[in-house]
Amino acid sequence: MMLLLAGVPALAQPDRHDVRRGNRSFAKGQWSAADISYRKALMADSTSVAANYNLASVQYRQEDYQGAAQSLQRIQQTAPSTEHGADYYYNVGDVALQAKDYKTAVEAFMQSLLRNPGDLDAKENFIYAKKMLENQQQNQDQNQNQDQNQDQQDQNQDQQQQQDQNQDQDQQQNQDQNKDQQDQQQDQQDQQQNQQDQQDQNQDQQPQEARGELSPQQAQQILQAMQDQEKQTQDKVKKEKAAVFKSRQKEKNW
Repeated sequence: MMLLLAGVPALAQPDRHDVRRGNRSFAKGQWSAADISYRKALMADSTSVAANYNLASVQYRQEDYQGAAQSLQRIQQTAPSTEHGADYYYNVGDVALQAKDYKTAVEAFMQSLLRNPGDLDAKENFIYAKKMLENQQQNQDQNQNQDQNQDQQDQNQDQQQQQDQNQDQDQQQNQDQNKDQQDQQQDQQDQQQNQQDQQDQNQDQQPQEARGELSPQQAQQILQAMQDQEKQTQDKVKKEKAAVFKSRQKEKNW
């Protein structure tokens, strides 16, 4: 794959001392020296096609692709209409390839081929850039689908989390309600127990008669009845003894 910029000397202008000096340095591979010379030329004429074009070539070889793109952009209105328009678009395509801007590269190589259909390097680079653009678009579509799927998964996960949260809230609410009911029942039981304890305490403080025990009068009556019963029993025993005694007396009196 040819990714070299078109030759610089073609745009050298004899009446530009700094441009010619830059071209000599460029031919020797002295990129820094060439860079300085072309910039000096631009200080005198910032719209110089030759200086901007050749500076872009130096920046490309120094891997300053962003700088090369800016240099070429400064002459995008004038360079295409020159006799070196095909080379200009070729270089624009090369810089775009390095930046992986395949859409710009495809368009630039197409413009270069329209001006010079026989340029095989431009044709090969056009095919390469077009293929890379297709792959890039496919990857973007896949990434977009993955992002959509991920977004859907995230949405489903959020919904599931919300459902779980609602379920936890409902469960907690039910537990709280059950706890409140249990507390109320316990309070009622405690209140009933307190009432029962109070009743028992009141009963303990009441007179014995109030709890069903005998009054003094009733006790006296029962005691009297027991004494009468005892007396009757003693009288009966005495009578029985007397009868036995009499019987024995008869037996001895013979």
